[in-house]
Amino acid sequence: MLKQRVLTAVALLALLAAVLGSQSMIAFRLTLAVFFAAACWESFRLLQIRFAFPLGAIGGVVLLLMLASPGRDWTSLALLCVLIWALRFVPALKLGLPATEGARGLLFATVFFIALLGCFISMAELLQRSPLLLISAMAIVWAADIGAYFAGRAFGMRKLAPTISPGKSWEGVLGGWLAVLALGAASSFSPSLEHSFAVVLQQRFGWALWFLLMSVLVAASVIGDLFESLMKRRAGVKDSSQLLPGHGGVLDRIDALVPVMPLALLLAGRT
Repeated sequence: MLKQRVLTAVALLALLAAVLGSQSMIAFRLTLAVFFAAACWESFRLLQIRFAFPLGAIGGVVLLLMLASPGRDWTSLALLCVLIWALRFVPALKLGLPATEGARGLLFATVFFIALLGCFISMAELLQRSPLLLISAMAIVWAADIGAYFAGRAFGMRKLAPTISPGKSWEGVLGGWLAVLALGAASSFSPSLEHSFAVVLQQRFGWALWFLLMSVLVAASVIGDLFESLMKRRAGVKDSSQLLPGHGGVLDRIDALVPVMPLALLLAGRT
C-alpha cells in the first residue's frame, strides 16, 4: 500500500510539474477541468445525487467556460466560498449534514458544488498571477498535512473529532501548524521566494497579522479534511473513489484545499 501510495504521489507531482513547466494555460485549464469533473462526480456520489457521472462531466465543461472568460474578477466568488464555509459547513461539523433526500439534500449538494468550483477557480487565478504563488499557497496545506501526520503518529493522544475522523489528534494539528509557521517564516529569508504566498502575506500585513492569518489557513485545511470525512462517514465509505491508487479519490486529495484556496486568493490581493 505504501509503495502504491508513493508511486501515485510521484505521478501526480510529475503531472503537475509537466503542466506548469509547459507554461501552457490551455493545458493547465484542461487538467484542472478533468480533476474538477472527477471531484464533482465523487462528491455527487457521496451526497447520493442521481446521474453523478454526467453531472460531473458537465461540471468540467462549466469550469472551462468560466475560465475562458477574459478579464473576470473572481474575488466575489472566493468571498462567497469563504462565507459558505464559515456559515454553513463549519456548523455542520457539529450539527451534522442534512438528509440526502428532497430539496434540502439537493440544495446542500449545489452549495458544495459552488465551494468546489470556487476552489478550482481560485487555483486558476493564483496561477494566472504567478505559478510560485499557486504552488506556495498549496504548500501550506501540504505542510500542514505532513506535519500533522508525523506529529500525530509520534505524539497523538487527544482525539480531535473522534466521531468524524478517529485518526486525527490535537497533537497532529499542532504539529501541522508549527510546520506551516516554520516553512512560511523560513521563506522570508530566501530571495528566490520573494513572491511566494507566505512572503506576500507578510509584506501585506506584517508579522503579527501574518501569524494569525497563517493559523486561520491551517485551521481551514483541517476543517476541509474533517468535512469530507463527515461526508464519507454518512455515505458509509472509506474513500471518495478509487481513481488514485493508494490515495482513494480526487476529493480525498483536495479536501483540505477546498476551503483554503478561495481564502488564499482573497488574502493574496492584487500581486
